[in-house]
Amino acid sequence: MSASPAARGYPDIGALAFGGKGRFAVSLSMYAELYLVGIGFLILEGDNLDKLFPGTSLSLGPGIVVSGKNLFIVLVSIVIVPTMWLRNLSVLAYISASGVLASVVLVLCVLWAAVVDGVGFLGKGSRMLNVSGLPTALGLYTFCYCGHAVFPTLCDSMKEKDKFYKVLVTCFVACTLNYGSMAILGYLMYGDDVESQVTLNLPDGKLSSKLAIYTTLINPFSKYALMLTPVATAVEEKLLAGNRRSINSMLLRTFLVISTVIVALTVPFFGDLMAFVGSLLSVMVSMLLPCVCYLRIFGTARCSRTQVLLILTIIVLGSLVAAGGTYSSLKKIIHERAL
Repeated sequence: MSASPAARGYPDIGALAFGGKGRFAVSLSMYAELYLVGIGFLILEGDNLDKLFPGTSLSLGPGIVVSGKNLFIVLVSIVIVPTMWLRNLSVLAYISASGVLASVVLVLCVLWAAVVDGVGFLGKGSRMLNVSGLPTALGLYTFCYCGHAVFPTLCDSMKEKDKFYKVLVTCFVACTLNYGSMAILGYLMYGDDVESQVTLNLPDGKLSSKLAIYTTLINPFSKYALMLTPVATAVEEKLLAGNRRSINSMLLRTFLVISTVIVALTVPFFGDLMAFVGSLLSVMVSMLLPCVCYLRIFGTARCSRTQVLLILTIIVLGSLVAAGGTYSSLKKIIHERAL
């Protein structure tokens, strides 16, 4: 949106469209989404490390034992904290690049497990269309393409900002190929029995399985700070004002990581949490708010009928996904939490 040179990010666009309330709504949705994605990364790490090293535990004193997934979530957070202290996103970009390579290696490892290690393309008990799971699936699909919240921050950090749109096209094409390949492989190999993370389905003891899990572990390490840095920056601007480079900033960012650990230990359900994020927050940030702000800023008089029709279609579909997916994912989280 180029309606104002002052609009450099989504909160600015919200303010341009609806004033202070618009800025607050966009900021809340955007930062909540990024925050919950960071929590999902911790759960992902805990699940896979627990599969690699089952039965691991640590005694912290008489009657205090931390074990399994919970232990690994805490250990991973300790390793991640230093990456949160980095302020230059160009440095984080190099770290994140390793995650791109890891995603490609993961697909190849799963393919190897299917073709060489005897898992095969079973597709046992699989259904081509599961209507009851559609709300959750749509939420997960939306989540896969929900990086919009960090786009303005990334663009501002680029040396050659005129190449930003080429970067976007390249990223979306690469993501589609990667996600599509993994979805097809997981469906053909395990059908309805596929876990929220396909690495949890892979046979124990196989080299391809271990390599797949190890590469899966790289992604959260490489992207956690990229997701949480905009949140940390926003909190610093409110609480620390001009003193953002002091020890107080490091402490604040450390406490931010600790808070995500607490939530990850409380709601350790990766698939359901990501479906919730995708259904509610990702739809808000990526579909609903941009469309509503666009119509508010430019008005229907300055948009063609085709544009208005397309925008209204996106709003209606997005609202349906948000309502159905949020209800479905919250119901599953509550059910899992009660067990």
